[in-house]
Amino acid sequence: MGELYLCATPLGNLEDITLRALRVLREADLIAAEDTRHTRKLLSHYGIHTPSTSFFEHNQVTKIPYLLEELGKGKTVALVTDAGLPGLADPGYPLVQAALAQGHRVTVVPGASAGVAALVISGFRPHPFYFHGFLPREKGERQELLKELREESRTGVFYEVPHRLQKSLQDFVEIWGGSRRVCIARELTKQFEEVLRCTFSEAAAHFSKNPPRGEFTLVTEGKREAEQAPPGDPRALREAVDALIRAGAEPTAAFKAVGRALGLSRSEVYRAYHLAAE
Repeated sequence: MGELYLCATPLGNLEDITLRALRVLREADLIAAEDTRHTRKLLSHYGIHTPSTSFFEHNQVTKIPYLLEELGKGKTVALVTDAGLPGLADPGYPLVQAALAQGHRVTVVPGASAGVAALVISGFRPHPFYFHGFLPREKGERQELLKELREESRTGVFYEVPHRLQKSLQDFVEIWGGSRRVCIARELTKQFEEVLRCTFSEAAAHFSKNPPRGEFTLVTEGKREAEQAPPGDPRALREAVDALIRAGAEPTAAFKAVGRALGLSRSEVYRAYHLAAE
């Protein structure tokens, strides 16, 4: 039987790799990489010349049989992603399942993880927490997920891509409320690393003026007792409306969105909004 290693690779700083990972990558018969060009930079930096093959989301169907065949020959295969640990939010899970089903040994070489790194620097309670990974691409699915998690008291960890970040932040404001706190970590361990600790309202306003670039990890605060105000609480409602407007929504659309999230009519939201200003 062969052996499949799940090797964590650096998030950005090439020094963030373990001695064991370097040895495994050097001694493996084959490296299965999410992006061979990206991984080649890491391998070249450390003088590693192990053969590699691509393995990513859209070629898994054809590549899993090939990798299983190599494992069946008694070979050692090291699986890596562009950054972090394979099998969380990156390719890996189906291959692990298939390898285990055929009796191959599966071993982890732990290391960097963007989700855990962002969690421990967020300043939020680190346990208990839940890891969701990437938010759904489609707005409807994303909003449905956020509604399911709205009352969650645990700290949450999400990933998001730059071109969807602003829309996702607007959904958080609309469904969770603008006063909930979030830690947004960008480009962790890289040259332009940035960590923003603020409310969802402030985050939406920030990125409406500063176009998102890079990879993002969102660590969300669990629902606090202070947020147990009734859905129609005028101050919380006004803050949610204002956050959407600052993020670029038209006032009428903002009233409608907040009303839909809270089960109120647009006129009820409008009255509560102006009541909070008195």
